[in-house]
Parts: sequence; structure tokens; C-alpha cells
Amino acid sequence: MKGQIFISASTFAKHGDQPLKLLDRSGLSYRINSLGRRLTADELMDMGGDCEGAIAGLEPFNSQVIESMPKLKCISRLGVGIDNIDLDKAKQRGIAVRNTPDVVSQPVAELTVGFAFDLLKRVSVQTASLKAGRWEKKTGNLLSEQTFGIIGLGRIGRRTAELIRSLGAKVYGCDIAPDLDWAKQAGVKIIALDQLLLACDIVSIHITFREDAPFVLGKKEISSMKKGAMLINVARGQFVDENALYDALKDGHLAGAGLDVFGQEPYKGKLCDIENIVLTPHVATLTKESRIQMELEATQNLIRFFETNK
Repeated sequence: MKGQIFISASTFAKHGDQPLKLLDRSGLSYRINSLGRRLTADELMDMGGDCEGAIAGLEPFNSQVIESMPKLKCISRLGVGIDNIDLDKAKQRGIAVRNTPDVVSQPVAELTVGFAFDLLKRVSVQTASLKAGRWEKKTGNLLSEQTFGIIGLGRIGRRTAELIRSLGAKVYGCDIAPDLDWAKQAGVKIIALDQLLLACDIVSIHITFREDAPFVLGKKEISSMKKGAMLINVARGQFVDENALYDALKDGHLAGAGLDVFGQEPYKGKLCDIENIVLTPHVATLTKESRIQMELEATQNLIRFFETNK
């Protein structure tokens, strides 16, 4: 099988070489991003200009990048989101785009639950206090006694709802096209977004990016949230106005927040300076098990494409 593959994802095969073995057996030749970090558009064009296929992470496959790759036939994305790819340009060029939506559900849902426990039990706050030499006990709350709101009931949102419900919490959800049969079976009450923000003790964002339906929790939406509520975002950084969130945390309107994603990454902003927030560097899907499976599926997607389109 012919085909020059560029693996632009920065951590590919870091946790296991099974995906590389798949490529070796397929007969596809490949080279890997050697910089060990997310590539810029210029670096993508320089390193991947002659590739026929790409295994991509969050690198910017914008119009200019795609145009600079005249042989490119398929982009196989690690993960579910494909908003880093100019889909219109890909369609215009006849470039296939694949992703791995199922494998990310469990790790992202687990981090969401982890954020909720950390915030409710004040784990990070009390750890920092103890390490600073202070023996200070802060009262927490039970997750089972909270009303948990989920914005976006796709694969990840549904899995999160199932985990939260199994822990005894009441779960509300909103979605532009909710699966009412699933919601009834899972015990999730479907309500409008404004009602969810007003009613819930914890609100978690799990929607996908859509150009035709832009979404952001801004000052108005955050101000409408229940006083003392908490906000979790493991979806996309642009879904939350970070300045409005900072103000709400500083003035006590919100009791806490957990963020894995940011408008600008790497993040070095003022949210790092406040106590009542838990921050992680975009690692929701970064578990050994899920990364290996994600890389295997992305590699299989690419191999199948070239087998089918010889």
C-alpha cells in the first residue's frame, strides 16, 4: 500500500507502539512530529507539505495549511472535535476527515466527576493549605445532594450524566436535539438552558463546537446561575467568558470552577491567581488506556481509507 503519512499529533505512540506497528504492517510510510509539542501552521506546512494522509491532534489544519498539502487525501483526527480543521476547504479539495468520537467519552466524563468531587470536598484548596503549614479544615458537600446540570447531551454528556446519576445526584440536561427516550431511561430531566443555569448547583459543559450555533457562557449567563453554584468546562475554552468567570469567582457569586480548556493555550491568565478553581492543562482524554485506543482507532481509520481508495 502506498501513501506518505505525517503524524502531526505531538504525543503519538508515547504510551505504546501498537499504532506504529499497525502502520508498519499496512505498508504505509510515515514520519512523526519530532518537536514534542503542538505544531504551528507554518510548522505543519513545512513538515507535512508532501503528505497524503495525516494523523492529527489539535494542530491548525486551516485553509492555508490544507492548500499547502496538494497530495493530502485524508485527515484522521485523534478525538472527537474537528473544529481545528477547515472542513469547507477539506470538502472543496475532496479530503476525507475521520475522528474517534466514542473512545473519549469515559475519560472526559471521569475528569468531570473528579472536578466535582475536588470542588465539593475542597481537595485542592485543603492540599495547598496543608502544604503551606496550615491545619485548616473546610466543610465540604455531598455530590449525592447536588443538582447537576449538563449542557450538551452527546456521547460525553450522556456518559457524564450516567456516572453522576449513579452517585445519587439529581441531573438536569439541555441539548438542541435531546434524546428523550435515553433521558427518560437515564433519569435525566430535560429543561431549557436558562432554567438549568438558575436551578443547578453544578453546571458542566459538554457541547461540541458549531459555527452555525455559537455558544458562550458570558457575564449575563454566569450572573444568572444559582448563587454559590460551580461551573465545569471540559469542552472548549471559547465556551466560557474567562473574565466574567473570574469576576464571579472573586465576588463570591460562584463558589468554584473546574477548567480543562482555555481560550488561549497554554494558559497563563489571572484564573491561576484565585483559590476556588481547579485547573488542568487540557488533559481530559489523556489517560494511558484512552490514548492508546484513540491512536489505534485513528490509525485504523486512515488505513481503511487508503485500502478503500487505492
